[in-house]
Amino acid sequence: MGKIKVETCEIEGLRVITPTVFGDERGFFMETYNENDFRDAGIDVTFVQDNQSASRKGVLRGLHFQKEFPQDKLVRVVIGEVFDVAVDIRPGSKTFGKWFGVRLSQENKKQFFIPKNFAHGFIVLSDYAEFVYKCTDFYHPNDEGGLLWSDPEIGVEWPMPEGMTRDDLTLSEKDTKWGGIRAFREERGF
Repeated sequence: MGKIKVETCEIEGLRVITPTVFGDERGFFMETYNENDFRDAGIDVTFVQDNQSASRKGVLRGLHFQKEFPQDKLVRVVIGEVFDVAVDIRPGSKTFGKWFGVRLSQENKKQFFIPKNFAHGFIVLSDYAEFVYKCTDFYHPNDEGGLLWSDPEIGVEWPMPEGMTRDDLTLSEKDTKWGGIRAFREERGF
């Protein structure tokens, strides 16, 4: 290992990864992914798709997951800053319905590894952010599921971008209509 620092979280399976950054007067260099380093850190997955999104301040995306084709994800921010959240939706997990969040930014260069069967979302804290992520399965548009970002039973403590309130946030129509964790549990029968 040696090129990445891997921190475990209070929810089993989640990992915050900090790469080694080599910098000088010209700028910096870092490896954003090295299969050997990740395997040595216990993250032994095969990524098949990379995605990138751009969003402005106050955009909240999530909380999303795929139902029948779940994905492991490795997420990071290349421009700006977001607060990134994962919610445990693994059946039988002792932390089912619990969430963990981490700030990801171009400055801290941290990455967040989110295993299969977690709902995922983020809120943009900077004026603009570009978000990139690797996935272990392809996106299946008819397989998308979600949890309501503001479900009080989950209780995500979303930090608000400077000068904004919850009423100022920008969400997609579908992200305002997802059910909460209780409805998810009932739908899944556990």
